[in-house]
Amino acid sequence: MNILVLTGSPRKNGNSNTLADHFIRGAQESGHSVTRFDAAQSNVHPCIACNKCGMNGPCIFDDDFEFVRKNLPCADLAAFVTPMYYFGMSTQLKAVIDRFYAINEALHRPKKAVLIMTYADNSPKKEHPIIAQYEVLLDYLGWTDAGRVIAPGVWPVGAINATRFPEQAYLLGKHL
Repeated sequence: MNILVLTGSPRKNGNSNTLADHFIRGAQESGHSVTRFDAAQSNVHPCIACNKCGMNGPCIFDDDFEFVRKNLPCADLAAFVTPMYYFGMSTQLKAVIDRFYAINEALHRPKKAVLIMTYADNSPKKEHPIIAQYEVLLDYLGWTDAGRVIAPGVWPVGAINATRFPEQAYLLGKHL
């Protein structure tokens, strides 16, 4: 399976990036081909709704989204990896998702997806905005959820390491 991992954490060694590393290791050990795009370390301009792309053409911005344009349509699975920032995905990952508009037609094909997210709070109800956005996105695109790792209670860098979540991310990748 070809997998594109889209990360949104601006902290290179942050908790969600740690989970991405474990997920990737598991997927690669199972023979999957994995490509990673770190949105926070990339230059992706937010969509401005100019409609120049017509939902299936070149964007007016010449930026790092071209990597996603090239790799996402041919991926069998997209992994969305993000910390929760003010009850939503990181703005860096959201900018990438908003730019899906320019490749909309190419994305409406059977594909799988996973959601891996971290957040500082411990209240499960705080997860709902991101989960709802993920589910609506999959529904719109006709994609299938292949699993989730939701990691509450992790805020400082490295907090994830003392939890069961790295193993869960690894096993999610391993058992795709």
